[in-house]
Amino acid sequence: MKEFENGLEKKWEYDDKAPFDSQVNVSELKKFLKSTDTLIFYGGEPLIKIDKIKEIVDNIDCRFCMQTNGLFLDQLPIKYFKKIDKILISIDGDKKRDTENKGKGHYDKVLENIKKIRAEGYTGEIVARMALSKPDIYEQVLHLTKLIDKNIFNSVHWQIDAEFYKFDYDKKKFSKFVKDYNSSLTKLISYWISEMKKGRVRKYYPLLGFFDIIYYNKKTRLQCGAGYENFTINTKGDLSACPIMNSVKNFYCGSIKTGIQKQIPCKNWCTDCPDLDICGGRCLYSNYAQLWPKEGHDLVCSTIKHLISEMKNNIPEIKKLIESKKISEKDFEFEKYFGPEIVP
Repeated sequence: MKEFENGLEKKWEYDDKAPFDSQVNVSELKKFLKSTDTLIFYGGEPLIKIDKIKEIVDNIDCRFCMQTNGLFLDQLPIKYFKKIDKILISIDGDKKRDTENKGKGHYDKVLENIKKIRAEGYTGEIVARMALSKPDIYEQVLHLTKLIDKNIFNSVHWQIDAEFYKFDYDKKKFSKFVKDYNSSLTKLISYWISEMKKGRVRKYYPLLGFFDIIYYNKKTRLQCGAGYENFTINTKGDLSACPIMNSVKNFYCGSIKTGIQKQIPCKNWCTDCPDLDICGGRCLYSNYAQLWPKEGHDLVCSTIKHLISEMKNNIPEIKKLIESKKISEKDFEFEKYFGPEIVP
């Protein structure tokens, strides 16, 4: 397959002893985790291992979240969902777009399953997590916003589908994507501000994250927390900086037996960027893998710079709305490091 013909085996040392299925001992996992920790069920698809989820939830005292494609939500008893605070569900926008990306039936099944667990009493946050393959972020987020208003989702996050594979870079096509995406993002931010004028701050994670940094004049590392706040437990209990690199020895940070022994910094292409303290580096994997050429990486970065610029331009208006008590600073609060990478 083209996606695996990327040359990374020459750059990284893969752990060929990591099993396909998790062999992590729950008693050892229990010793490793503190009650204040958050364990995120991640995959692949975590809900194909329901018995393992049940065993962990029944025996470990910590906080739980989940990332899932949503197809098997109806198969886990509600008593377990009620112990999972937040669920990120992959859905790529409206039915047409989601069907194009994920296949026939996915959209309807996901909504059906969410409605089921809501009816059974699930009150936790459900995040619509989009992989953005086309630039119409305004239209797709507005569609998901309608589902928020129907108490299906609570919030939205999106990730631009770029820099993850070597074979899919096309300068002409992606340059057009960037131009159209930036225009659509400007429209979305204008809508976000218009909703604030009605007293409502929509929970769009990329916008909340950048608002927080710019409004409060903060500096950030990678906003997903990879390699310093978030660690992935791989199938044999090693700790990795990122789930995409979960069995690459170069990014191991310890194990559930030894604990966290080191952090992995984000570096390479982003080191000298003037916006690094605001962006944080976007993606640990893409910066180390460098599967796209530098010009492609710079195009991706231009979408982040555009978001930063638009946010800075709108901060004065948001400040006025806060000062007039139309909205409050509290309305922008969000939890970090449970799954939304913040930077698209």
